Amino acid sequence: MTRHRQMLPQLDGPLFLTDGGIETTLIFHKGIDLPEFATFVLLDDDDGCAALAEYYRTYLDIAAASKSGFVLETPTWRANRDWGAKLGYDRERLADVNRRAVDFLEHLREDYAGNEQPIVISGNIGPRGDGYVAGEKMTAGEAAAYHRDQVSVFAETSADLVTAMTMTYPEEAVGIVRSANEHGMPSVIGFTTETDGRLPDGTTLEAAIARVDQEADGGPAYYMVNCAHTEHFAGALNDSAAWAQRIRAVRANASRLSHAELDAAEELDDGDPLEFGALHRTLRERLPRLNVFGGCCGTDHRHIRHVQQALYV
Repeated sequence: MTRHRQMLPQLDGPLFLTDGGIETTLIFHKGIDLPEFATFVLLDDDDGCAALAEYYRTYLDIAAASKSGFVLETPTWRANRDWGAKLGYDRERLADVNRRAVDFLEHLREDYAGNEQPIVISGNIGPRGDGYVAGEKMTAGEAAAYHRDQVSVFAETSADLVTAMTMTYPEEAVGIVRSANEHGMPSVIGFTTETDGRLPDGTTLEAAIARVDQEADGGPAYYMVNCAHTEHFAGALNDSAAWAQRIRAVRANASRLSHAELDAAEELDDGDPLEFGALHRTLRERLPRLNVFGGCCGTDHRHIRHVQQALYV
């Protein structure tokens, strides 16, 4: 049974942490092959599950030590129809792995039942396309239909919400929120930006948030910016604007490289974890409603620990 679906505790304002760049850690630090950048395939064998459990526990321990809440994201960013087909997963097999992903995190949550702060399980949804470029766009209606498979499975589990990460254009985000609302699921939309603070399709963050809020029954529970360095989008934020206050979560990249440069890079750029923490403190000083912090490309537990330490200064 879901614990927090009817009232998400992160909306009350306490500090919540989440994990870093899961693919970064598994590929570069653990030497694990992730075909098509997909982590959900690890749920299919014992060694993969052990690697995922070790990964998540590292972050859960940081949260427990600092008495922070935590958002557990399922490793299902690639577990949608098109990416699944590339990996040999039909719709039935995809539904099964999405379901098992939530069950896997539910067992972890039970292991940390003594935490003083709540642990929230989020069903993670990725873009139909690449995540770095807008590519071929769907209409909002097409996006709702496409992502309904994954959303409907999460709605039948103990997941408390769904989180769409690395959204590159507003229409796909609108469709996901509509599908989530249809299934009674709170949702979070994570937009990514280029170095100019705009979405890959050229839309400003302000315009993207306004459009989703207007066209998707008031929009998601809140917004996130992910898969961009803080300096890429910080200048695009209007601290006092109502739309900026809708952003409650950040999962930034460690690197200042653009998406195109990251795509072409052959070595990991993990930036400066200490600076990473300080930049997030500055960001929260500007936007006090920000209260969910994690990482994306290039980040690992070091970056999240420095964020936690910086925010508790």
